[in-house]
Amino acid sequence: MSDTFKIDFDTLALPDGGDLVVCVGDDLGLGETAKGLLGDAGNAVAKAAAAERFKGKYKSILTIPAPAGLAADRLIVVGLGGGKERKAFDWVTLGAVIAGKIMGREATLLADFPGLDAGDDAIGDLILGARLRAYRFDQYKTKKKKKGDDDEKQEKGGRLTIATSDPQQTKKAAKQRDGLAQGVIIARDLVNEPANVLGPVEFADRAKELEKLGVEVDILDEKQLGKIGMRALLGVAQGSERPARVAIMRWNGAKKGDQPLAFIGKGVVFDTGGISIKSSSGMEDMKGDMAGAACVVGLMHALASRKAKANVIGAIGLVENMPDGRAQRPGDIVETLSGQTVEIINTDAEGRLVLADLLWYVQDEYKPKFMIDLATLTGAVLVALGQHHAGLFANDDELSTRLSAAGEATDEKVWRLPLAKVYDKLIDSKFADMKNTGGRHASAITAAQFLQRFVNDVPWAHLDIAGTGMAAVQTEINKSWGSGYGVRLLDRLVSDHYEA
Repeated sequence: MSDTFKIDFDTLALPDGGDLVVCVGDDLGLGETAKGLLGDAGNAVAKAAAAERFKGKYKSILTIPAPAGLAADRLIVVGLGGGKERKAFDWVTLGAVIAGKIMGREATLLADFPGLDAGDDAIGDLILGARLRAYRFDQYKTKKKKKGDDDEKQEKGGRLTIATSDPQQTKKAAKQRDGLAQGVIIARDLVNEPANVLGPVEFADRAKELEKLGVEVDILDEKQLGKIGMRALLGVAQGSERPARVAIMRWNGAKKGDQPLAFIGKGVVFDTGGISIKSSSGMEDMKGDMAGAACVVGLMHALASRKAKANVIGAIGLVENMPDGRAQRPGDIVETLSGQTVEIINTDAEGRLVLADLLWYVQDEYKPKFMIDLATLTGAVLVALGQHHAGLFANDDELSTRLSAAGEATDEKVWRLPLAKVYDKLIDSKFADMKNTGGRHASAITAAQFLQRFVNDVPWAHLDIAGTGMAAVQTEINKSWGSGYGVRLLDRLVSDHYEA
């Protein structure tokens, strides 16, 4: 984890040791402030750049021994690019690039970015990127780093001091991102935890910790869930010795009576497939089948930390899908909370059963402005979109458009896929109101069609994050198996459109 990576703030001055980080454009020119501080030592940048064929391209780095006149150990020159490259420039990514270079060391960054307007928000985003890049999940490792091992894979911790003209103001702006960074880290931790450590009860306990931030949290146990009538959710859990839980989290940041926003997460802490058991190859990854629930907990932390001016509901269904003598079987019929019946065709299509009861419960109990669910729901979305976009399904064009824009802004991208009545035929059942799977063809769509039957007229979006929430693509800001996908996306959606 990244709690050993520290961020400090100081006035614009040269450090007495450690690394000194400066930024240049594609003309290799330093900013005026950096020029003044470095003096003659600044000439070493151009000389070293020529020798190393360093062009100052965006995200490129040149490391040289500190020239005479500097007390620093190393001079790290970071390229900001220029021209067309600036269209892709992102402050969060820049922070991640810098953090990746200084892991395990102490460094001072001169906050002088030639050709760029670096306000407090920009520096705040840079620090957010640095914190996310610094994240490591290694508490279960007992072996020490071996000499010669790759630094970034092994090193952790470090300290980055941001040197600015007004360090207190910069610190204040950066603090506004602390909750968001921690929210992503919480989501990553939850996804990365092994299932023997994080069962439904333990996951619910983690959600309960949000009460420290003023979030109201209710944990519903199996007896309560049975009384409510969440039979579909409980059916998934009945093959496991570990009891199901539902966590309902409420953040009241707007006026009493204002419609809440609702975020709902699939939390299958381990998915064997049940009686329809998965193959052994890659089954260990199924500890991450609760990435949707992890995102919701991380999001609630982020919103509460910055005291978001919105009323928000977070609901997560926590179960383990295991095969034993009590497990539900293919061919079983279960009555959902809505009263609709479902024929179980495949016990490995279990997440939609969990979400069906949660969606119905949340819309009936809280009358939300909208509902967004997140789930590592189908392998089919990986076939369709790979790991660079989450699948987006929605019954509301405005909500879909806003989610897409938030995805572009945070680089947690979504791609809208269709919903249509013709796909409903694939999940019609001879024996019940519907089947829980429509077969291989369009299976990401039929899963969304299934969920839509539990939504009625509430604006709703379903995010299939099977490709983005776990076994994630490695990026500048994420070197973790669990990405924490969705926390920044949904925080941005709320801040852009739904705060009072």
